[in-house]
Amino acid sequence: MSKTQFESTCASLLQELEIIWDEVGVTETEREKILIEIENECKQVYNRKIEKVKEDRIRLSQEIADSEARVIAICFVMEETPILGRQHQSDQSLKEVFRKVLQKLEEMEKRKAERKNQFIQVIEDIKCVRDEINGESSDEAMACSSDFSIDESDLSLRKLEELHSELYTLQEQKRNRVKQIQDHLRTLESLCSVLGLNYQETVIKIHPSLVESEGSRSISNETLDKLASSLEQWHETKLQRMQELQDLVTTMLEFWNLMDTPAEEQQKFIDVSCNIAATVSEITKPNSLSIDLLEEVKAELCRLEELKWSKMKELVLKKRSELEEICRKTHIVLEEQEIAVENIIKAIEFGDVNPENILEQIEYRAGKVKEEALSRKEILEKAEKWLNACEEENWLEEYNQDENRYNAGKGSHLILKRAEKARAIVNKLPAMVEALVSKITIWESEKESEFLFDGNRLLSMLEEYTELREEKEQERRRKRDLKKLHGQVTSEQDKGTPTKSLITKKVLKVSTSKRFASSPQTPQTDSPLSAKSISTPFSRHG
Repeated sequence: MSKTQFESTCASLLQELEIIWDEVGVTETEREKILIEIENECKQVYNRKIEKVKEDRIRLSQEIADSEARVIAICFVMEETPILGRQHQSDQSLKEVFRKVLQKLEEMEKRKAERKNQFIQVIEDIKCVRDEINGESSDEAMACSSDFSIDESDLSLRKLEELHSELYTLQEQKRNRVKQIQDHLRTLESLCSVLGLNYQETVIKIHPSLVESEGSRSISNETLDKLASSLEQWHETKLQRMQELQDLVTTMLEFWNLMDTPAEEQQKFIDVSCNIAATVSEITKPNSLSIDLLEEVKAELCRLEELKWSKMKELVLKKRSELEEICRKTHIVLEEQEIAVENIIKAIEFGDVNPENILEQIEYRAGKVKEEALSRKEILEKAEKWLNACEEENWLEEYNQDENRYNAGKGSHLILKRAEKARAIVNKLPAMVEALVSKITIWESEKESEFLFDGNRLLSMLEEYTELREEKEQERRRKRDLKKLHGQVTSEQDKGTPTKSLITKKVLKVSTSKRFASSPQTPQTDSPLSAKSISTPFSRHG
């Protein structure tokens, strides 16, 4: 009811009362008294209503304050700035403010419940992962979860982020452990395969869950420690067996080489022999280091050991022949005491010497020869080139003495090409000899011994060759001078100018001067500076 309607109603009632009063004949004094009573009663009613409304206002204000306090408390727990709808505006009633505060409170309580559930979830996940890492059983985990509680004094995003970070760290640790266990199991499976072990039995001894699916495998510290310890143990076993097998195979190969074991007999252990120089990581074939295989190799060694003594004489002869072949290729002469093979064989047959000792001596000598051959290699190569050049020089000398060399005939162009090639090689001989002498001199200085070639000192042979070459060159110059002088004499005879006695004097003068210029030991006829003597520089060292 509006104020105008109220006033209209009151005026109507007062008018009706005055009509009744007129009919009854109520005096003005009585009327005034009744109106005063009515006014007092109205005041009392108004006052009661006002008090009740005031109480309602106070209660509503208190409820608003309490709700705001709860909102602030929730915001404090969640570390959020409280944003309330109440701004104490004059155009807003307390009920409107209360309604908005209640909406905010309901919203914050809902968010708090959601945040609390997030905390509960992440803490439960943390406990679950931590229990897996610590290796707690499901019963122990249930007992711990009964005491599980959430600290509701801090439900901030910062705290939640810290818990998420802790959970991520634990999950990363779990993933690493799962991967580590998978890698360990693969390595263990490979070791069991190589060593001939039962993989499942070996794994069950560590932890039964390791043979199950990946999701239920134990990743506890104890499981990891046992698995790592088992890997170390079997890796050490693999290393020991590999070393034992390589020692056995080395001995087996020595027997095979000594006794020329046929390829068919070697075929059975050909895969085993391939591992003689392998590293631990390279041996991956199944059963390649099993106990059974080691026993087979040991049995084969026993068989070869028994067979060795029956073939020792042949082995000594073979090794001796190999040593002589090495010496022949490297132009090294064996000492006299090393040549008596017959005496060695007789001593073996009579049991005076141990054939293994003889073999060791021959092998030792062969090793020394091979070692020496490495330092002689470059010089020997140059010496071979020098000898080949000497042969070309000899052929070229014989070719030049052939008066029919220019006559046309079948294959003459090939001979001309060879002669041209031989001249090019012969022209390099002085430089070749000089380089070879320099190399030999350095070698002898470093080794403090003479460089022998088939028992002869190579440096002396080169010096002799140089002397012979110089003698031959002097002989050639003498022949050219005589030929030139003979041409001059023939020309003068044609002119009729010189006499026969004058020609004879000139020839004798040239001949005498050449004889004194040459070596006193050099003969004038049938000279050793022929092509044959140059091409065989070892003739004086036979």
